[in-house]
Amino acid sequence: MTSPLKPPEGDWWSQPVNRRESIWLGLGAIWSVILFGWMSVWTTAGEQNPIGETYRIEAEAFREKMSAYKDAATETDEGLVPPGTDVYIQAMRFYWDGAPVVLEAGTEYDIHLNSMDVQHGFSLRPEDALSKQINLQVLPGYEWVVPMTFDEPGTYHIICNEFCGEGHRTMHGTIVVTEGS
Repeated sequence: MTSPLKPPEGDWWSQPVNRRESIWLGLGAIWSVILFGWMSVWTTAGEQNPIGETYRIEAEAFREKMSAYKDAATETDEGLVPPGTDVYIQAMRFYWDGAPVVLEAGTEYDIHLNSMDVQHGFSLRPEDALSKQINLQVLPGYEWVVPMTFDEPGTYHIICNEFCGEGHRTMHGTIVVTEGS
């Protein structure tokens, strides 16, 4: 089978570019610069970027924070009720330590995230609207403090969306949001 396209003959690279081709190349270059500028502005002016602070922390130091948090929290049938507005969740193969947790709608909480072993994905989504979700990467050696306010009561699912091993598919937790008092 042969191709109907023939390779250019001779010294083709020194031939001048067609005017129409020059126009389209120019438009493509201008559009690329516009998109690059838009992207640069949007990362600082837009509100879609993950917020919060990250700190370097040893796994055992976060583990101690988790233990103190769990000792101070009230355990109910639905999950842990935090003693204040700090909520600690630690990812490890293949579960979320600190979940399920019970929070109140309308209250701002600082969610402290950490991984004990490998990189995990923290995907938080409401049960009834799976298109409304937040995705974060949880890394070992870092504590990510993310302020969150849940506007609506309901069950929010925590799913690991970063493959972390054989039991990855079972890595699921919940945040139960109740009506504020």
